[in-house]
Amino acid sequence: MSAEVINLFGHDRAGLRAALAEMGEKPFRADQLMQWIYRHGVDDFGAMTNLSLSLRDKLAEHCTVAAPEVLAHQESTDGTRKWVLAVGGEGEQAVETVFIPEGSRGSERYRGTLCISSQVGCAMDCSFCSTGKQGLSRNLTAAEIVAQLWFAAHALSGNGDLKDQRAITNVVFMGMGEPLANYAAVLTAIRVFLDDFGFGLSKRRVTVSTSGLVPFMDRLRGDCDTAMAVSLHAADDALRNELVPINRKYPLDELMAACRRYTADRGRKTHIVYEYVMLDGVNDADSQARDLAKLLGDLPAKVNLIPFNPFPGAPYERSAPARVDAFQEQLRRRNIVTTVRRTRGDDIDAACGQLVGRVTSRQRNRLGGIPVVRA
Repeated sequence: MSAEVINLFGHDRAGLRAALAEMGEKPFRADQLMQWIYRHGVDDFGAMTNLSLSLRDKLAEHCTVAAPEVLAHQESTDGTRKWVLAVGGEGEQAVETVFIPEGSRGSERYRGTLCISSQVGCAMDCSFCSTGKQGLSRNLTAAEIVAQLWFAAHALSGNGDLKDQRAITNVVFMGMGEPLANYAAVLTAIRVFLDDFGFGLSKRRVTVSTSGLVPFMDRLRGDCDTAMAVSLHAADDALRNELVPINRKYPLDELMAACRRYTADRGRKTHIVYEYVMLDGVNDADSQARDLAKLLGDLPAKVNLIPFNPFPGAPYERSAPARVDAFQEQLRRRNIVTTVRRTRGDDIDAACGQLVGRVTSRQRNRLGGIPVVRA
């Protein structure tokens, strides 16, 4: 074993079995350990009573279950909760994690969505996003990603036992960062989220949102069957180049081909959610709605129209509600399933595009050199 203390949040089941094999332990011990951590929310090895005393001693010496430090916690008038979590490094960096409840807990229509971050900042530099304006400091580790869900589940469980936690039903990689630019760590985290010995979430209840890193969309399809959202925002290359600069590297023809591959042979229920932020006088005309419907064609698709959430220095304004309704109607006439995202948590800067955390050592996307951690 290495002298370095290992944060077990950073291992999926295969990684945990490998780590325990180095300790001379049987594979089933990894399954037991995962259940203690993710089902029961236990971070004290001494309390894991079905593990041998010798193993508990080894774990205490070589491993940790380290949740992030909370720097700030805010709760919106609509019930949305935001945590600012320390991730260390130069300048005491931090990321933001947001919990969005909808409906009454326990009801059939209840939905509790946790929006998690994958990077400290973001290099994609989308012109309508406050996070992107900060640039990228670094990728989060798998442990730092998984710890966000563990921490939030623990905070919302009441008694600390995660098997009794029913608040979080969905997880979305829509916080700070471009998830597919941190591919290896995000993939490990997803595997923990879906594992029956981990959080046991359904693959349709974990969504990865991407601005369009085409090669990694293809890799994700092969590595892990999970839901996908594409940050689209325009139906022509000229405008999307301005709004989502990664489009200059992977233009719409390539992006839509990747979307078609992602949904191919996946069954009738598989679709991609196309996110479209509504910018007054920029991308909200009826003609642009018709172009969007034409772009999507016969793809299994759902369009999510997102009211723009202003931030200091933003060059855009939010489309008027009547304009959003008209845009939605144009899509519906063309048989495109379309919803309008309800703005949640904007009074605590927790709405879409408003997360800022604390970012230092900034990098910008230069298109040819996107910072990516490869599996």
